[in-house]
Amino acid sequence: MHISDFVHALPKAELHVHLVGAASVDTVLALARNHPDGPVPTDEAALRKFYEFTDFRHFINVYGVVNDLVTTGEDVRTLVVGYARDAARTNIRYAELTISATSHLRAGIAPDELVEALDAGRKEALAVHGVALQWIFDVPGIWDRDWGMTSARFASEYRPEGLVGFGLGGFESDSPRTKFREAFAMARDAGLHMVPHAGETTPPSEIWAAVHDLQAERIGHGVSAVQDPELLRHLAGEGIVVEVCPTSNIRTGAVKSLDEHHLPRLVEAGVPVTISTDDPGMFHTDLDREYLVCHERFGFGRDELAGLARAAVRASFAPAELKDQLLKEIDAL
Repeated sequence: MHISDFVHALPKAELHVHLVGAASVDTVLALARNHPDGPVPTDEAALRKFYEFTDFRHFINVYGVVNDLVTTGEDVRTLVVGYARDAARTNIRYAELTISATSHLRAGIAPDELVEALDAGRKEALAVHGVALQWIFDVPGIWDRDWGMTSARFASEYRPEGLVGFGLGGFESDSPRTKFREAFAMARDAGLHMVPHAGETTPPSEIWAAVHDLQAERIGHGVSAVQDPELLRHLAGEGIVVEVCPTSNIRTGAVKSLDEHHLPRLVEAGVPVTISTDDPGMFHTDLDREYLVCHERFGFGRDELAGLARAAVRASFAPAELKDQLLKEIDAL
């Protein structure tokens, strides 16, 4: 079996992927054509150029503009089912899809409409595409201007079926992780798992803050951890998973090149690592491609690639029965 066939055949779980950033070019074009006077191009070539990011702040700005195209529950359902369709093509069997719920509320979608759209999309994703979905509601940086309390209240009060985690994204340097302590405490009291981004474009101190102040169970990106040997020992010792998204880091400028990427050093240090796409529609990637990057650029063989697939299943908040099934299928392959 060729390595690309092996990668494709691996049953996969994806833990770090954003609903709007996952939307295919075709899906975004359809949304943009509903708003033809808006800033998002309605031509495919122009949209692909629109997705060439100069730096991380530029990426966040573009993400916000595309996010504003999502104005109805039907738009949300379309995005959810579209992700499941694309995920199935790379044998993703389970995913935790991050939803910036308050940004959709701000666009005019009513809370009940949003929850109903997520429920409908989740059912269709499983029935039509065989992809089991659960949700992470995240704080979109400082867009809410209240250090995540609006997001935490919504996550606590409007609990769609399958909501398992509470995250934190957006531009990191103006959003110190410690400022979100109260919001994460509220979400934790509601029974949600803590999965903030940290250390994507900021120093290891922000990862420490995510661990200590937000009680992070997984860290989104976390690539700057390699600058702090003590932090690496802590992540490895406590089994705190780092969700690495290689292509994303290059496309946003968080890391200069794949040759300089810190993923191999995280693995060498014994830190549990999973692989995800982050925003595959915007970064023109998919999960098969991310695994192949690990093979072609970092020298990971079949055993290591299968290990990454196992790590994602184990680090997920999937039901135990589904975890066991996926792990058995990976072992059989």
